[in-house]
Amino acid sequence: MVDDRITDGRRIAELLSSEIDGREDGELAHFAVTNADRDVEPTADGARAYDITRHDERIGRAFVHDDRAHLELEAGQDVAAEAAADVDLRVRPKTTQPPKTLVFVESGAEVKRATDVLQTVSRRLEEPDA
Repeated sequence: MVDDRITDGRRIAELLSSEIDGREDGELAHFAVTNADRDVEPTADGARAYDITRHDERIGRAFVHDDRAHLELEAGQDVAAEAAADVDLRVRPKTTQPPKTLVFVESGAEVKRATDVLQTVSRRLEEPDA
């Protein structure tokens, strides 16, 4: 049996970028990939591949590792953590100032779930008390 699971971090980040920039449905219509580093090389700690903006404001960044990608979300951290856990993505807080939430995307199959997280965060940011 051939194993065609995508576990290359750079390729996962490319797939995620295509989903964010290419889809105009739902909340993804509000997102864009900006400041992309087309020559990014994966590192053990994760190298920044691109920024993720919503209404021209950066809400996060995507990083590439050898075997995965991760999102570092600056907005809606609690919502992102809960949404990621709900769709079975590995997630952890980053105790920086300001705090951030890391969402790990460990295969190409998890890209759609990562965009679900972004859409959940976007809906929450639209709420008046957000």
